[in-house]
Amino acid sequence: MTAAKTRSFAGFALTRPLLMGIVNVTPDSFSDGGDFARVEDAIAQGRKLMDDGADIVDIGGESTRPGSQAIGLDEERARVLPVIEALVRAGAVVSVDTRHAAVMRDAIAAGARIVNDITALTGDPDSLRVVAASGASVVLMHMQGEPQTMQKAPRYGDAPAEIAGYLTARVIACRGAGMADDRIAIDPGIGFGKTIEHNLQLLAQADRFAGIGVAVLIGLSRKSFIGRLSRGEPPKERDPGSLAGALAALERGADILRVHDVAGTRQALAVWQAIKAHRLS
Repeated sequence: MTAAKTRSFAGFALTRPLLMGIVNVTPDSFSDGGDFARVEDAIAQGRKLMDDGADIVDIGGESTRPGSQAIGLDEERARVLPVIEALVRAGAVVSVDTRHAAVMRDAIAAGARIVNDITALTGDPDSLRVVAASGASVVLMHMQGEPQTMQKAPRYGDAPAEIAGYLTARVIACRGAGMADDRIAIDPGIGFGKTIEHNLQLLAQADRFAGIGVAVLIGLSRKSFIGRLSRGEPPKERDPGSLAGALAALERGADILRVHDVAGTRQALAVWQAIKAHRLS
């Protein structure tokens, strides 16, 4: 009997959960805005995340939190490119968090191996062509509306079904552009045009996204719904809730976790995996 082929994404075998550490080179991101706005601070944080066990370091130069405003391409490039170049030299697998094809192109030239796009390569007419031709991998995220307005009144008939349908269509578009499945991951976009109830539905039914056939990324780290479900804690006090959601997503087939606290998540994963191995032994 032939053994099942191991799935992969961006050169990683998906035999264990991958951790994508977040570095926002911005003054206004919801959790760490301003902490790493200077290039040298962002590079130092990226190196720390590598030491903490990040498999991928995700570099973003434009905040897309609810109510955020767009910035110019030159400013976005100036924020992210020096950080990408330095971390690639340090041996990191770098992802660039951008929705602009020109920034994608320059980031890939600087060494980024993954494009993480909140518009699933629809926000810029050149994005799909740029990524497909580059050989880079992509994370296709779902967002209802725009960052400026997405949380005003998000509505769905059946959020998991509608979002799975959208992401399936985007995967098909990438395949049509010549991208193999091992270059594609999907992200249901927790908090991007979703209510608390929508977020909970997506996490409870994360196996629906695993069924699409490509890697599944979940990014819920420190998001506002965690505080709203608890005691209103500010972003940097939401790591315990972030871990609870992350482990629930892994139980339902998620492959990649996008997180701020890599060291804490790595510790939680070590215990979760040990318990899981014992249960299956």
